[in-house]
Order: sequence, then structure tokens, then C-alpha cells
Amino acid sequence: MSQEKVDRYKKEKANRRQNLKKEKAKAMLLRLAGMAVCIALLGWIGYSGYSRWEASQPVKTTEITLEPISEYLDGLTAEE
Repeated sequence: MSQEKVDRYKKEKANRRQNLKKEKAKAMLLRLAGMAVCIALLGWIGYSGYSRWEASQPVKTTEITLEPISEYLDGLTAEE
């Protein structure tokens, strides 16, 4: 049993750097994925809040009367 533990320890020691690199890479990927989810969630909340706020605002309308233009054009055609 003791020899098995020694062999296992030697294997672990030989691969320790690679294992640490793998663990660090996994931790970094997990952090990046969590940040991406948080950013997407905040963006969605912001967009939906803004769209609701825009929908609650009154619609701006502009009314244009074309009577003066048509009177002017009628005056031009009457002069000819």
C-alpha cells in the first residue's frame, strides 16, 4: 500500500504544473462565462427598461397644413 502511495505522489508531482495550468484555465473560463452572462443580463434589463420607458412617453406629432402652398400654386396658374 505504501509503494502505491509513493508512486501516485510521484505521478502527481510530475504533472503538477500541467494540472495547475488546467485548473487556472478552467477557473478563468468560468469567470469569463459568468461575466458574459452578467453583461447579457444587464443589457437585457437595460434595453427592456428603456423600451418600456419610451412606450410610456407621449407620441410627438406634427401637423402640417398645405393650404398656403396650394393657394400659392393656384395663384401661379391663375396668372398664366
